[in-house]
Amino acid sequence: MLQLSHIHHIAIICSDYEKSKQFYTEILGLKIVREVYRKERKSYKLDLAINNNYCIELFSFPNPPKRTSRPEACGLRHLAFAVENLNQTVAFLNSKNISAEPIRIDEFTQKRFTFIADPDFLPIEFYEL
Repeated sequence: MLQLSHIHHIAIICSDYEKSKQFYTEILGLKIVREVYRKERKSYKLDLAINNNYCIELFSFPNPPKRTSRPEACGLRHLAFAVENLNQTVAFLNSKNISAEPIRIDEFTQKRFTFIADPDFLPIEFYEL
């Protein structure tokens, strides 16, 4: 059997690099590990971390195709972040003019969660610990 250690990172391709960089760093609070412009690809690569744990590679490419999101499509469905207090998270997002879906209850764990969308409409879940 294959022995995996942990998830290394998640790659996200954005349509507006500066807007997505601002969202992931200034709104969600991820820390920049490294930012590189790859001239030959006309592409930025931004490495991001949560609590010093490398987790997201944010890429820009010229004219990426739109993401198919609704109805549900095959592939990565959403990105989920654990939070201590969902009410505080939603209040903070609202203060930044980011609307969250109504809070729901996970039918199996009885934990609360909600979703927002990143600048390219990638669903992002906040799941209360």
